Amino acid sequence: MANKVTPSDPWPLITGEYEVGDPESPVAVATCGSHMDGSPLLGAGAGLVGPVKTENIGIEKMVANIISNPNIRFLIITGMEVKGHITGQAIDAFSKGGIDQEGRIVGAIGAIPFIQNLNEEAIERYQEQVEAINLLDTEDIGTITSKIKECISKDPGALDVEPMIVEISEAGEEEEAHGLRPMAAEVVNVRARMRQVEATVAGIGLQNKYAAGVYAGKIEGIALGFTVVLALFGMILKMGGM
Repeated sequence: MANKVTPSDPWPLITGEYEVGDPESPVAVATCGSHMDGSPLLGAGAGLVGPVKTENIGIEKMVANIISNPNIRFLIITGMEVKGHITGQAIDAFSKGGIDQEGRIVGAIGAIPFIQNLNEEAIERYQEQVEAINLLDTEDIGTITSKIKECISKDPGALDVEPMIVEISEAGEEEEAHGLRPMAAEVVNVRARMRQVEATVAGIGLQNKYAAGVYAGKIEGIALGFTVVLALFGMILKMGGM
């Protein structure tokens, strides 16, 4: 029988729109943008089922609940994709590549896929603990329950670690006397957009230089051709006068 441990108290650690089953289950199910009836999924053996709506705080909460229970070894990513946020793809990318130096999820294509409440240790724990299984754009209960049972049959047992507790701050940074400071993720996103704008402007400048060069070349060619025509015309008149 697979080894099991006691998760955090309470568990799940972070409140949210999810349904809870057996805390010793090795399977969590992220239904992304779909609000599915969790009963048949819990009945199939899942320990945690619920939507993950955003590609930043939503993923952070999900990770916090997973690493606070070392029994969870599989994460099934299913349900319909979240428009704009592209959360399911971000979860899959985060599971594979983590984040870059600016906190952006490597390979994520959503609006603001920045992680700011999870440190390197928490991210490494998550990646070591769970195997992410991509069933995105699937709402078929039979397909999902079948995958849950398959994961349970391969349960390697709890990861041999203590539950990891992380705090998730939805407010982002602390409040200052004159209002809220921008969240780190927003600052990084603005900087990234600024770099994109700078690159675009530089590209437009090069295109303009090229276009100006082509135009100047055309003018020079026309002037040269006109000069040659006048010279030939003068020679013809001179010869006619002879």
